[in-house]
Amino acid sequence: MAKKVHVVPHPDGWAVKREGNDRATSVHDTQKQAQDAAIPIAKRDHTEVVTHGRDGKIRDSDSYGNRYRNTRRQTRNTNEGRR
Repeated sequence: MAKKVHVVPHPDGWAVKREGNDRATSVHDTQKQAQDAAIPIAKRDHTEVVTHGRDGKIRDSDSYGNRYRNTRRQTRNTNEGRR
């Protein structure tokens, strides 16, 4: 499974960092810009974007992995035969 992509506070603004990495992938002026940079990475690697607040606590998490899509598809197929 691919490592999650985190949006975290940084001395120069907001950083996009891979889980477990010491160095930032990129640094941005705003949290929104960092989220916008993190999403394509997460989509490419089928993983999550975890957004932290200024206090470092997790504020939000969005999944771009296959697991979410497969779960929805199975749920739809299961309910189609019922009336």
